[in-house]
This record gives sequence, C-alpha cells and structure tokens, in this order.
Amino acid sequence: MTQVYDHGGGVRSIEVPIPDNPLGHTLVYVVDTDRGPVLVDTGWDDPASWDTLAEGLTACGTAVGEVHGVVITHHHPDHHGLSGKVREASGAWIAMHAADTAIVRRTRDTRPGRWFAYMTAKLVAAGAPEEHVAPLRDAAPRTTLPGFSPALPDREIVPGELLGLPGRRLRAIWTPGHTPGHVCLHLEEQHPARLPGHGRLFSGDHLLPEITPHIGLYEDPDDTTVTDPLGDYLDSLERVGRLAPAEVLPAHQHVFADAPARVRELLDHHEDRLTGLRSLLVEPLTPWQVAERMEWNRPWAQIPYGSRNIAVSEAEAHLRRLVKLGRAEAVAGSDPVTYVAVCCAFPGDNPRTPSRKAGRPGSPAARGEAE
Repeated sequence: MTQVYDHGGGVRSIEVPIPDNPLGHTLVYVVDTDRGPVLVDTGWDDPASWDTLAEGLTACGTAVGEVHGVVITHHHPDHHGLSGKVREASGAWIAMHAADTAIVRRTRDTRPGRWFAYMTAKLVAAGAPEEHVAPLRDAAPRTTLPGFSPALPDREIVPGELLGLPGRRLRAIWTPGHTPGHVCLHLEEQHPARLPGHGRLFSGDHLLPEITPHIGLYEDPDDTTVTDPLGDYLDSLERVGRLAPAEVLPAHQHVFADAPARVRELLDHHEDRLTGLRSLLVEPLTPWQVAERMEWNRPWAQIPYGSRNIAVSEAEAHLRRLVKLGRAEAVAGSDPVTYVAVCCAFPGDNPRTPSRKAGRPGSPAARGEAE
C-alpha cells in the first residue's frame, strides 16, 4: 500500500521504494503551488517505484500529468531517477544545481568502457588488490550499465535564490559534500503548526535523523583538482544548523525537529572518525588499507563488493581532510600512494572542538546509508 503523509501547509510526502536497498524508500515531497504540484525529488527509475509515485500523487488529489516542476536535491538515482518520466508525462521542468548537472551530462556522455577504466585506475591508485580490480577489467569490454542516461535538467538551481514556485517561498541552500551540487531547500513560510523556528527545510540526504550520508568523490577524470568533499560537507552542515528551521523534511527515514542538535551530532561523529583514522596512520597505509582497518558496523570480510568501493571512496575523503588539516600527509614517492600521521598534529589542533559524542557511528558501506 502506498504511504502518503500530509505535513500541512500544502506539503505531502510519498514513500517511493528503492529496489534491493536497505534504505527502503525515498520520501518524495509534493509541494502545492499556484501552477500545480512541484516535486522535491522523484525516486528510483523502476516500474514499481513509478507505479507508487503515480498512486501517491492520486492520493494527494493530483496526477503525474499535472506536475508543474521537479526540484532535484542531488543527482543520485534514488532522487533523480524518475525525473525524465515525470517530464515526459507532464511537460514539467527539472531543476538541479550546476555542479550535479555537470555530473549528469558527463554520465550521459561516458561510455561504459571508459567508466570501468576510470574506476579500475582509481582503485589501483588506492591500493586495491588485483582480485578486487579484476572483475572491473573483465566487465569493461562487454557490459552496459543501467542508469547511464539520466534526464538532463533544463533549469539551474542558483544558491541563495528563490525558486520559481508561484505562491511559495522556497530558497536554495547549496550544501556540497554528499555530492558537489547537493542542495537543501528552505521553505521560508511559517510552520503550519506554528512550531518555533525558521520555516521548514527539505534536506535531501544532507541532514538525516539517524544515519550519516556517504561522503565520497565525484571527480571528472580529466580534472586534476584535489577536492575536499568532507570539508565541504562539514562547512555546509554548520550553515544549515544556523538556519534553525522549525522542522526538517529529509529524503529518507522521517521528519524531525532540532536541526542544530543533529548537526552537532554529525560534526562530532566525523571528528571522532578523523581522530580514529589518524590513530591508524602510525605506519604508512594506502586508502584501501585504511578502509580495511576503519571501524564499520560489520567486519570488512562481510562488506559486499560494491560497498567496498564506496568505503574506499569515503576513506579517501577522510584522508584528504586530514591532509588539509595538517594531521596527515602523503608519503613522497609511494606508489600506490600511502599516508602517515603527522607527528606534531594532535586532535586539539582541529578548529572544530567536539561538544559531545556523536552517538551514531557507522558508514554507508556497512549500513546501506544514503548514497
């Protein structure tokens, strides 16, 4: 049975299933406007998910064909997957931040063979063993990948600006980290139940009530810029905390209040994770070796193949943050690259001082978190 929730003030949500994923579903929000409903995200491109979305819109008193627009928090397929079908059925526009639109465009233009070659090179550079890399080498010549033709957005979400939703005040807040172009959407209207705080926040995967989003790497193979996605995420977390919305409407799990408290928990969680990671670097380790030794909520041997790739990406994002903070460094001349702790750096050197324990350790690789 399709689950639909009325959050008041012309905002509803539909639980759209994600096939074979521990997350279970994406919360697709339906926002009433003077020109018809606008969706925040759409869900996974799957026949059952499409049927659920259509049934949910009917339960909301509307239909797919009446959708005026689609606002995408980020490019991941459990958020952007059905956007193209919604546009085909309704003529709706699709809006996304330029940084994630660039990833969508690159995905559409990338041949599977080139993608496999890029992933193989990344894993080799991270120190992955040949038995892990071999399946990618074998798959490259003969595999076609699903999800390689995501819908190309036709509108750009500009950070700080109000979106063109007639009769509503919805402002884009750029929150990079989970993806380079992730956005939260601040509904600058009084809470329908008059809860204290500043409006409501559609938080996508940036701020979730009980799990932490994956912080990985989304890099153009032709761009040599060294990014710091974890630093971007922590900075944008603090920015969202200062908004102090009355209520957070996330893309997974459930609606919750007290965003500043959840932000503090996540900041503390990542500081604990950085401190623990640095303690591993008493000897030079590759990103793969770091991932093997990091604390997940299941043993490394039980983490599935694809999730190990996610874990290594997250380990590298944390290593880059340690290097940026001067708490670790790459060992000159190492191949594959190894990292070691900087002896004169201590946890107290970090500009963020933990206020209390995070209380929610774990990782997407171990727990099926927001990807």
